Amino acid sequence: MAQGGRRHRAFIGSFTAAGGPGLVTAEVHPGTGALTLTGSLGTVPDPSYLALSPDGAMLYAVSETAEGAVAAFRVGGDKPEPAGPPVPVGAGGPTHLSVYAGHVLTANYGSGSVTAVPVRPDGTLGAPSGELRHTGSGPHDRRQRGPHAHQVQPDPSGRWAVSVDLGTDSVRVCTLDGGAVALHREIALRPGSGPRHLAFHPDGEHAYVLNELTPTVTVCRWDAAGGALKPLAEVPVLPGAPAGDAYPSGIVVAPDGRFVWTATRGEDVLSVFAVRADGLRLIGTVPCGGHWPRALAEHAGFLYAANERSGDVTWFALDERTGLPRYDGSVQVAAASCVVFGRPAP
Repeated sequence: MAQGGRRHRAFIGSFTAAGGPGLVTAEVHPGTGALTLTGSLGTVPDPSYLALSPDGAMLYAVSETAEGAVAAFRVGGDKPEPAGPPVPVGAGGPTHLSVYAGHVLTANYGSGSVTAVPVRPDGTLGAPSGELRHTGSGPHDRRQRGPHAHQVQPDPSGRWAVSVDLGTDSVRVCTLDGGAVALHREIALRPGSGPRHLAFHPDGEHAYVLNELTPTVTVCRWDAAGGALKPLAEVPVLPGAPAGDAYPSGIVVAPDGRFVWTATRGEDVLSVFAVRADGLRLIGTVPCGGHWPRALAEHAGFLYAANERSGDVTWFALDERTGLPRYDGSVQVAAASCVVFGRPAP
């Protein structure tokens, strides 16, 4: 149940180049998880991924264009308000961002790099303070000719930033040194796996890397003291061989740590894993309710999928015992790419 029975806000990103409305706002019903769209803002091209500030007062969006930018919005009122013009990140195709150590970090898929953008005291953005360029390649001829940073996020301890690179089959552990992104350690994953996104377990000692080029999850041990990630096992996200295209996209760990959920495009399914002491066990899969689920999010006992090609966001009630999602509804958002949840509406 949402806090005090009040409706929380949801923010949905979309690809304007594919007909999406840009940044979409919605209210979340506290009992059913249903989304009610309340408006949209098309001032930023292709705001494909969103992140909230720690206090929930600011929303940041990448502009996933060839030039690459990040934009800030105030979300304390009835609708988001742009907080200054988009800030160029000096890199192409940013696909993900997060807030870390007083900066917004962007993962730039096109350039294979991570950019740090300072956050001013009022939440607005300054000029980029540093960029870490990834190097390397992988065995996949078309997708791994060079680095492709796909995600960057802080670890649960807040000591490290972790970037996932699809093109180099590796995860980089980084720090911010005077506003510059500095490499601490690079961890190699299986060649050709194509890691896309990583999610930490709430115990702070495990992490799960979702691989896009092979439909698997790599189970890892995380050492926050040393900033080290150790791959332990690789688990398929599907119960058998894919019938056609199968490109995993989003991964979410339950707040209580008992389950992991993933989304796979092409197969258009959500997979459910039980967390065990020795790793993950695939429980089953369910249809995502649309086509090409690009991202997943969990909120208040419901799971949400942003389905890019069918142009909708679907939601599912989660069985407390099995973790299996049950389809409950959807809203139309053309070229939907992600959904995040904010504070209760006033």
